[in-house]
Order: sequence, then structure tokens, then C-alpha cells
Amino acid sequence: MINLTAKQKFILYGAILGDGFLQKTGSKNARLRLEQGAKQKEYLFWKVGMLSLLFQGKPRKVERIHPITKNQYSYWRHQSQANPFLGKLRNVFYPQGKKIIPQNIEKYLNPASLAVWYMDDGYYYLRDKCGYLYLGNVSQTEAETLQNALKNKFQLCVHWLKKKKGYAIYFPPTEMRKLKLLLKGLYLEQFNYKFPS
Repeated sequence: MINLTAKQKFILYGAILGDGFLQKTGSKNARLRLEQGAKQKEYLFWKVGMLSLLFQGKPRKVERIHPITKNQYSYWRHQSQANPFLGKLRNVFYPQGKKIIPQNIEKYLNPASLAVWYMDDGYYYLRDKCGYLYLGNVSQTEAETLQNALKNKFQLCVHWLKKKKGYAIYFPPTEMRKLKLLLKGLYLEQFNYKFPS
């Protein structure tokens, strides 16, 4: 059994909701795959360090050729050991093999998980002083579930929006300031650009 602290569990939930991927390995196990672009190497190492009980070895740099532009690019990757705890989480977040926002999302949200999720998938638009948390190809019901959870759990008055590539949560300027206060001390300095100055 993996004995993660409460904080580590919430960082894990944020990673799963964000850029992380839970890969099924056998009938009961799964492993966590983390990938970040070369510019975010430090962030990947931070995640791996925070979840060190799940990982062995060190992240590795991967070189790829873009299939359309033919340009070479690199990113960093690390995969955890497979275990039943991650297998159970896969059943929650990938019940039919596709990542979802579960109906009981509030259970997996606290400032630490939201900070990781926002560092992964959040954007701040300086001109309009608003922010977005991109959810990807989820359903409108899932976006509404998250909107309600953010209101109930953190008193964040946000809206869901339909975008070209799925849904996003919209943070008006007042809510971006509240989000920054909520996540103070939980996000890395390199992500200051994703928050109001």
C-alpha cells in the first residue's frame, strides 16, 4: 500500500486532472505518466519529487519530430510504478477509458490539487485580467459539475464556456484575485505569469 500524505494525495489528484495520464496495467493496477515541455523541466521534477513514493529512477528527456512541421522538439517524461491505488483512481477518473471530471469532484479538490491543475491547464489573459482553466473534451454536465464544486468549496463565482477544443472554466478578474490568494504559496514562481501581478 502506498502511504501518501494528504497533501501528496491532493497533488496527485491535481496532476491527474491536469496533464497527467493514468495508464491501465493489468486488471487492478495503473501507473501515472507525467510529461512536460523542455521549458517546464523544473516543474516535472517538482511533481516527481512531491510524489517520490510512486516513482523510481529519474525523468528522461525525449526527442521527437513533429509529424507535420518536421521540426524537432523535446520534452521530459517520467512514469510511476504500477500499483492498485492508482488503479482505483483510474476507475474514478477513466471509468470508460476516457478522462472525465467525476460527479464527486469536490472530494478531490483542495487548494493544492487546484494549484497543480491550474499550473498544468490554466491561462491568464493580462489584457482582460481574466483566467481560464481548460478542461479539454469533457461534457457540458462535467463542466457544470466543476463550476458548482468551485463555488461550493472555494466560493469562486466562475462560469463554464464552450471552446473550440472542449470546455473551459472562466475566472473573471475578481475571481482571479481570489484564486491567487487561495493558491498563495502552492504554485511555483515560474507560473507567476498565470496570475494577476
